[in-house]
Amino acid sequence: MSDTAARLVERLEATDQGHEFPTVRPRDAATMIIIDRAGPAPCVLLGRRHAGHKFMPGKFVFPGGRVEPIDRRMGAQSPLDPQVEARLMRRTQRPSRHKARAFVLAAIRETFEETGLMLGAKIGSTSRDPIRSPGSPWDAFPAAGVAPDLAAVHFVARAITPPGRLKRFDTRFFAVDAGAIAARQEGVVGPDTELTELVWLPIAEASRLDMSAITTAVLEELTDRIGKGFAHDLPVPFYGMAHRRRTRELL
Repeated sequence: MSDTAARLVERLEATDQGHEFPTVRPRDAATMIIIDRAGPAPCVLLGRRHAGHKFMPGKFVFPGGRVEPIDRRMGAQSPLDPQVEARLMRRTQRPSRHKARAFVLAAIRETFEETGLMLGAKIGSTSRDPIRSPGSPWDAFPAAGVAPDLAAVHFVARAITPPGRLKRFDTRFFAVDAGAIAARQEGVVGPDTELTELVWLPIAEASRLDMSAITTAVLEELTDRIGKGFAHDLPVPFYGMAHRRRTRELL
């Protein structure tokens, strides 16, 4: 493990809580980092969670949430990159191509639900293969002429919430260029919604916001990944637990 990776693991261990809820099993979840690289420094989109939430109230997070069964049935403009698909199936119970695909689609759906941004590609009304929705909230995509573009999505990190938390997630962190924003729905973010505000910030500035340790760690991993070319063939860090200690391995 590199010095940087070891430092990230130590930082996460320092923030781990006790084992008040040791039997809570982690739920599959997915989150999306939207990167705007048009300026001199890459910027990322973050949202502040409502202060009334039990899980990370008031924290800045990437849009995301739980993977739902409906995500497996949503159509897409393109398949996953083969290397992304392979890494999503590693260290996963009952791995399958459909399950790997659902992780990415869940991140796209949650991004739309929480920010109003539709990630994908515009499709023409005369397309030979129209994108069919499995139901709300996916209905908004074909209605806007947008299809998820899975090939454009990068798998950048995975992390499992440590034991002892009231809620635990096995989260896959994805990233996509801001150019993938194909449409947007207004009025989704406000004082009474799940995310009360959205901000675009350079990565170095974003890390100074009030956020969880894992969000900060993923931002550092993202910076390293961008510096190495942001390619699909780069390994993906996986933060887990072994013998009550934080671990970091590469998928």
